[in-house]
Amino acid sequence: MHYITDTLYWISTGLLVPVVVLLIYFFIRSLILIGGWFGQYLDVRRLQARLLPLITPLTAQTVRNLSQSLPTSRLPLVDTLGKMLAETDAARIEKLLADYEIMADRDMSLAKTLSKMGPMLGLMGTLIPMGPALVGLSTGDIASMAYNMQVAFATTVIGLFSAAVGFVVLQSKQRWYAADMNTLEFVASLLNDKNIQA
Repeated sequence: MHYITDTLYWISTGLLVPVVVLLIYFFIRSLILIGGWFGQYLDVRRLQARLLPLITPLTAQTVRNLSQSLPTSRLPLVDTLGKMLAETDAARIEKLLADYEIMADRDMSLAKTLSKMGPMLGLMGTLIPMGPALVGLSTGDIASMAYNMQVAFATTVIGLFSAAVGFVVLQSKQRWYAADMNTLEFVASLLNDKNIQA
């Protein structure tokens, strides 16, 4: 039994370096994610202000006119709307909707990963140094214990920071993409009605 517990101890302490490296990577990615999210937030606000007055009064008879007044934007919603308005086949319109959902899920994947993996890695980074810290405490090596406790607390903070960024970004992007899907489904239903009437 002694050999098994020693093996587990060496495995867990060996995981500290990969955990710390991953936490540093997640911290850097979360900072980049904040910058990208802020730029996307500004684009979404501008597009909603310009697109909502165009979408609200649409009918099956006027839906095709939207292609002439679509605002220019780098957001994928405008591109998908343009493609939908050029289509006459209901199956292709449904495929464009499905493709947009896949793209939205892909865009949110980093935020999901950060919000779920950040606390896990933070907890691992907290618990792994606690073993050597307790050993240092039992042998009277206060400097070793203090260093290991410092590592434990730092990894917790970095993990929670990354998770918080991921959570906030994920919540806002889910709202944006839900609103986009609502707009796309509304336009798709008008296009389908137009095709049926034609």
